[in-house]
Amino acid sequence: MPKKFSPELRDRAVRMVYDRHALEGSPRAHSIRVVVPHLGVGEETLRIWCNRYGPAEGTSRPQDSLEEENRRLRRELAETRRANEILKKASAFFAAELDRPTTK
Repeated sequence: MPKKFSPELRDRAVRMVYDRHALEGSPRAHSIRVVVPHLGVGEETLRIWCNRYGPAEGTSRPQDSLEEENRRLRRELAETRRANEILKKASAFFAAELDRPTTK
């Protein structure tokens, strides 16, 4: 006879799988295998729950987070480019200092 799991456990399990999947970027199957021992449910059961209940809840959130991450990465890239320009100018300045003859 199959076990009956509470809706709270099911929701928590699906959330754990999708949160782990979003954080690590690993395949969903790997996230399921990691989460299963903590919950005491079967892999196949959790996979079915994820297919049935997961995507409908998480379709809009990842898109928003991707846009935020894209903006953050663009700012970081611009800052890195500015720092690179400063370092290039500094290295040219110090290289010119090394090329000058020293007087003793």
